[in-house]
Amino acid sequence: MKKSHIETLVGLFVLLGLAAVAYLSVKLGGGSLLSGDTYVIEARFDNAGGLNAGGSVLLAGVPVGRVEGIHVDTGDFSAIATLRVNASVKLPTDTMASIKTTGLIGDKFVALAPGADETMLKEGERITMTESSVDLESLIGKMAFGKVEDDSTAPPAEVEPLKPVP
Repeated sequence: MKKSHIETLVGLFVLLGLAAVAYLSVKLGGGSLLSGDTYVIEARFDNAGGLNAGGSVLLAGVPVGRVEGIHVDTGDFSAIATLRVNASVKLPTDTMASIKTTGLIGDKFVALAPGADETMLKEGERITMTESSVDLESLIGKMAFGKVEDDSTAPPAEVEPLKPVP
């Protein structure tokens, strides 16, 4: 074989390898460049702390979409999460969306719990029943530095004396 023929084959092999790495990066990264049909819905949360664009949307523990973006509704100062869901997943209008955490301090994701309504959410509609993110820092702060009531002014509780064991 000629040297130029071998160099051409090596170049093609390298290009195929780079194309495979790019394809896997997009697929594993959750990019929508090569994904199937999807539709967009919204969910309103009082507190979307820790939820980021690109986060997972799960239904029964199975990934069915991604968080496309989060913005503030200036009318009532709530957080609006835009969710891109697989078109094969039809959600009832009484679906509940909750912000959950993977593990104790892991990433946040949106968990969907479908209701029993017969009408389905359409493109651009909003989930009205939501459960906001739990603020772990404030819970720990309340436990550690919370108000402790002083019961020293209360009368002592009546204690029944111990009886000897026969």
